[in-house]
Amino acid sequence: MKSSIVESIKSLPPLSKTILDINRVYADEETGVAELAKVIAHDPMIVANLLKNANSPLYGFGKEIKNVAQAVSLFGMSMTRSIALGNSVRKLLNVDMQPYGVTSEKFAEVSEMQATLMLKWYEKVDKQKADDLYLAAFLQETGKILIASDIIQEDEDVSFKAEVEFSNNLAQLEKSYVDVSSSEVTAEVFNHWGFDEKFIDMIRYSDTPTAAPQKVAEYATALNIVKTILPINKPFSEQA
Repeated sequence: MKSSIVESIKSLPPLSKTILDINRVYADEETGVAELAKVIAHDPMIVANLLKNANSPLYGFGKEIKNVAQAVSLFGMSMTRSIALGNSVRKLLNVDMQPYGVTSEKFAEVSEMQATLMLKWYEKVDKQKADDLYLAAFLQETGKILIASDIIQEDEDVSFKAEVEFSNNLAQLEKSYVDVSSSEVTAEVFNHWGFDEKFIDMIRYSDTPTAAPQKVAEYATALNIVKTILPINKPFSEQA
């Protein structure tokens, strides 16, 4: 991994107190959606993003969602946590996805599409695994933010963007420029923030699921399938 990307990861600020509180409530089996809604209510930015997502056609709730408690109840604890964490991570990393040829809004939209596809698929396979995979699918492209930043700093954004447009293997393209794929960068980001080993490894091996340890091989394979169908440069394309 390039030293500049390593240094970028080391210099990342800690996650906000609200996110830490969300993780604490989520991990406590004695708590529920009411406690989670109370924690989120203290952070206006997370509230705004949660309500924006709740009223998006992507989730199809069919009625206007006007308050946090209503949104958390409809999304459930796992999905609420994922949305809050995803938006907070993107804000911490100052998203500029221009080298990938997409806006920050489009990047967020594709991340949500990956997570939604994963959820709809894996709820029919294993609901417990669906919860774990939803968060991983939502955040698995996070490393692209740091790679985009590094490419801009190296003045390689024009050539990289030109190759992204026609690439059917973004991981391979990333390695040709920065010696590492976004899945590996993402894994190190969440290692820096103290996430559990299983979550980190399912993302780390999502480009190479056949090399994954047995305990995460299924998860890594599922993540690989979802981002192959929905790459940020051409989601749902015929080739994808």
